[in-house]
Amino acid sequence: MTPILKLTWARAAAWRSHRQFLDKRAPSDSMLSVTKRLCGLHAQLMSSAELTVWARVEGLGRQAVQQALWDHRTLIKTWAMRGTLHLLPADEVWLWHSALTTNRLYLRPALWKKHFGITMEELDQLTDTIAAALNGRVLTRKELAQEVARLSGSVRLGATLAQSSWGTLLKPAAFAGCLCFGPSIGQRVRFTRPSSWLATEPLPVGQRAAMAEVTRRFLATYGPASHEDLARWWNGGGVSTARQCIADLGDEVRPVDVAGAPAWILTAHASELRDFPVKRSARLLPAFDQYVVAASCHAEHLLPGDLRRRIYRPQGWISPVLLVNGRMWGVWSHRINSSRTEVIIEPFVETPTWVRRAAEQEAERLATFLGTNANVTWTS
Repeated sequence: MTPILKLTWARAAAWRSHRQFLDKRAPSDSMLSVTKRLCGLHAQLMSSAELTVWARVEGLGRQAVQQALWDHRTLIKTWAMRGTLHLLPADEVWLWHSALTTNRLYLRPALWKKHFGITMEELDQLTDTIAAALNGRVLTRKELAQEVARLSGSVRLGATLAQSSWGTLLKPAAFAGCLCFGPSIGQRVRFTRPSSWLATEPLPVGQRAAMAEVTRRFLATYGPASHEDLARWWNGGGVSTARQCIADLGDEVRPVDVAGAPAWILTAHASELRDFPVKRSARLLPAFDQYVVAASCHAEHLLPGDLRRRIYRPQGWISPVLLVNGRMWGVWSHRINSSRTEVIIEPFVETPTWVRRAAEQEAERLATFLGTNANVTWTS
């Protein structure tokens, strides 16, 4: 029997930082490969998605993400993990759609009957009609609701789509690969169908194979990780589903002990992880950064005290973080004032000189990215 690899949280954090390009940035032409490594970009705030890549890619252009979305169409915006907005690599979107169709969170009859007054059969009809309405077209929410009413012959179904909570009814269609975001017109959000927007036919990927690949990628980037970590990040079936997903990888994974807590890594990473050095690094991570999202179940091990509520705030807000050697040492914010970017850093602990210098260099990089000069304020 292979002995259990024992790790400290310091080494686990350093390894994750390395896997997420937070100890050494990726080259300037690596935006798409970095996005793939991260399993997409969390895009509840588009500015946070842009800064997530900025934190990891050297010399990223300010318009790079927008151009990839709307000009080159190498990224696609849709609902994904946890039912939240993500930017996914366009050439892998069918993999993610296949995995997302296993998500049972939005397939509960009581949810739809209680909150929207529709049955599961009507939800299936709605999803199919959305796909037909968006084929080769880009429509606003109002236009889509009108087309759903016309194509389905159900005024009630169209009205439900127009009046309901703006995203929930669209998520099953997004998961099934029937809907994604198109370019907005002013403040009006528009939708289209991935297969016509990308001018490609869906590539068949079995659900089990897709979930195996998603699990593999999660462990490669966010490991060492527990069943609870995977379940929280995916939010599509609970801990039992996460446990089965990891078990399905067989010898591709192996258990580890992180300061007494059981976790999993890819077997291929075991040797490198065992000997991986703890390197010095300091980064300014934006709100909703994936590093912080994936650590939500065990954040106390990466914080210098009982400070979880400073990071994981009400209504699902996740603060921007000062990350030092993979640990969350503080929070920060920024605002643009004329030609200057004001960066305010609030450390949780006394910070050594090298951390302050590195964080201030990060602030300078941010200001350059935003086309301004930087002014840095430390609150303590």
